[in-house]
Amino acid sequence: MSDQLKFIVEKLNKEPFKRNFNLITFDSLESTQLLQLLNDILGEIDPKHAVDIREELPEQTAKRMLSLLGILKYKPPGGTSDLSTFRQGLVIGSKPVIHPVLHWLLQRTNELKKRAYLARFLIRVDVPADFLQDDTVADTNRQYEELMEVFKNLHKECEQLKTSGFSTAEIRRDITAMEEEKDQLMKRVERLKKRVETVQNHQRMLETARQLRVEKEREESLAQQKQEQKNQLFHAEQKLQRIQLQLKDMRHAAVDSKPESLMKRLEEETKFNTYLVSEKIPRELEAKKQSLYLLQKVVAEPAMGQSDLGELETKINEINVQINQLIEKRMMKYEPIDSKFSMYRQQASIISRKKTAKAEELQAAKEDLSNLEKQMLQKSSQARDLNGTEVLKGDEFKRYVNKLRSKNTLFKKKRLEIAEITAEFGILQRTEELLKQRHEDIQQQLQAIEDKKGISGYSYTQEELERVSAVKSEMDEVKGRTLDNMSEMVKKLNAMVADKKSSLAPIIKDLRHLRQKCQEITQECGEKKTQYDSCAAGLETNRSTLEQEVKSLQEECLQEESRYRQINSMKQILDVYLQRAKEEMKLYVSSDQQEKRKATREQYSRMITEQENLGKKLREKQKGVRESHGPNLKQVKMWRDFQSLMECKKECFLKQQDQAGIGQVIQEGGEDRLVL
Repeated sequence: MSDQLKFIVEKLNKEPFKRNFNLITFDSLESTQLLQLLNDILGEIDPKHAVDIREELPEQTAKRMLSLLGILKYKPPGGTSDLSTFRQGLVIGSKPVIHPVLHWLLQRTNELKKRAYLARFLIRVDVPADFLQDDTVADTNRQYEELMEVFKNLHKECEQLKTSGFSTAEIRRDITAMEEEKDQLMKRVERLKKRVETVQNHQRMLETARQLRVEKEREESLAQQKQEQKNQLFHAEQKLQRIQLQLKDMRHAAVDSKPESLMKRLEEETKFNTYLVSEKIPRELEAKKQSLYLLQKVVAEPAMGQSDLGELETKINEINVQINQLIEKRMMKYEPIDSKFSMYRQQASIISRKKTAKAEELQAAKEDLSNLEKQMLQKSSQARDLNGTEVLKGDEFKRYVNKLRSKNTLFKKKRLEIAEITAEFGILQRTEELLKQRHEDIQQQLQAIEDKKGISGYSYTQEELERVSAVKSEMDEVKGRTLDNMSEMVKKLNAMVADKKSSLAPIIKDLRHLRQKCQEITQECGEKKTQYDSCAAGLETNRSTLEQEVKSLQEECLQEESRYRQINSMKQILDVYLQRAKEEMKLYVSSDQQEKRKATREQYSRMITEQENLGKKLREKQKGVRESHGPNLKQVKMWRDFQSLMECKKECFLKQQDQAGIGQVIQEGGEDRLVL
């Protein structure tokens, strides 16, 4: 606490307050003086609050200070639970309440000045929704919001310029450097002019150079115009494509259409647009306004800490529990027979929800369709610029895509086959080379052996005979195996057909019974689903009504709570006033002179007497000053004349001394000449 008081006294003794306080004098300040000091600091932050609190009622002073502290986001040390104590202490000027406020304000004066300045322009005026129905009020409110956004942007730019590092000294240095460069360029131009003047026909050359510069500028402007015309042509082509596409769609739609279908389509579009204008958009607008009002209300409140958020979450959980209890009680008491129209209301609520969902889906689909059409136009223009050919559309494009897909699949398949064949070919080629080399080696060895034994050619003949016999035996085996396989396959097929018939007969009988049972269950499921939908719609209707009732009760509770707090604070203020009046009356009626002197009336009487005595003394002093003013002026004038006279005599004396010195020097020079 002592550190806090030291900081407050130190800040108050500096600019711009200069109060010359010490700890004793500051601690001895009365409640009225403390409130005036707090008001002076608030007036330094916001000049609108620089007033004398003795000229207004205490309620007005407290209300004004509380509103400014709320704008400045001041949070009392005790939290939301001690707000009433804080208000009461602010009204009576309690030191435990005023000192933390002074410490908080003096810690961040510059920041709070900026916040107060912005609050003058950024706090929105709460206009009721009924007034906004008027076009003039709505236009004025919209202009007000636009100007507020412009102010925000300008303030951000100003802050960025302040923090960007540019200063007036740097700008002046840049301007000085630019002026020096300008002077240097002027000197260079003068030198070049002097050089050119010695050249023959320099005027004609200068004129030619000037014309060349003009033509270059004209060329640049023509190139720019050409680019602009190209852009305009591109946009016109895009517009033409869009119009042609719309025309094609309209023609395609009008090929098989009739006046009745066109009228039906127009009626559907009209109904959809009417639903959007009359139901959906006003509902969304009202929800947005409500959320905006709640957000503005939250922004206007002081900043919350973690403890405040915890309390709010606890309250929300308690209210949710109460809502669930009320819903359970309502469901227990609810009897569908009491309401004849409950089923129709349920169906109407379900249909309205489905209608809203389908409208949103339709609107989203339309937006997606428009975006896709824009992308298609861009892609088609890009393709035309690249290829110069007409882009395929509709069924032609689908056929072309299917053809490409089939060709791509075939290409991938063939490419895989080629890769497999190429790999297998490489392996087989290497194997063939190895086998050929090995065969040649064996043949050479065999031929050498046959030559050595004297039976050359025997191996070749033997191989041919074996090959022919092997081929014959293989052909016989293949023929026999083929006949056996065919006979076995026929037998197996006949057996399988018989087995399948015998196994499927009971299954078919069971399937007929199951089909009949499935139809019955499907019908029962439809009935149960209808009952469920009606019950769900009834519960949904009850829930919505309960939510509305709970919401209205919550609003009423909040209103009553705010009213209670207001009345309680007014009661506390009046109690304080009454207590002060009783104490004053007690002191004034008291027979003890010491106690009587403590009364406010006696204090003010003494102060008035002292001020009257002081006024008398000051008037007597003023009278004496007025009487002696004329003689004093004459005396001052005489003194100034005397001072000027003495200065003149001093100058004359100095001149005489200078002349006497010069004459003495001349006389000494003449005597020297006579001696010579």
